[in-house]
Amino acid sequence: MTRSVFQGRSTDGAARALAANHPEVVSAIAEAVERDAVVVVGMAQNPFVKKARAALTEAGVAFSYLEYGSYFSQWKERLAIKMWSGWPTFPQVFVHGTLVGGFTDLQAAIADDSLKALLEAEQG
Repeated sequence: MTRSVFQGRSTDGAARALAANHPEVVSAIAEAVERDAVVVVGMAQNPFVKKARAALTEAGVAFSYLEYGSYFSQWKERLAIKMWSGWPTFPQVFVHGTLVGGFTDLQAAIADDSLKALLEAEQG
C-alpha cells in the first residue's frame, strides 16, 4: 500500500522553496541512510526514540543515530525530514536504505525476525 503523494506540477517558486527547505539536514540524513546499515533519526525527549535505540542495542544491532532538536527546538528541520522520508513521526528507522518505520514497526520487525532478514539480505 502506498501513501498518496501530490504528483501535480509545482511553480518554480514552490520548487525552489522545497529545495531550500533545510537541504543540509536532508543531505546529511540521505548520506547516512546510504552509508550506514542501520540509521535512527530522532529527537531529544521523545520516549519512543529512546525505546528504539534501546531495542536495537538489546538486539545487538549497531546503528548510527542522528538527533534533531527536542519538542522545543528544530521543528522546521524535523519537518524537512518528514517531508523527505514521508514518515510522520520520530523515530525514523532505516535499514540498508529501507524505511522500517517508527518504534512500533521496529519492535515488530525484531519480534518476527524481518529485521534480521533485512540485515542479512543486504549482506549477501
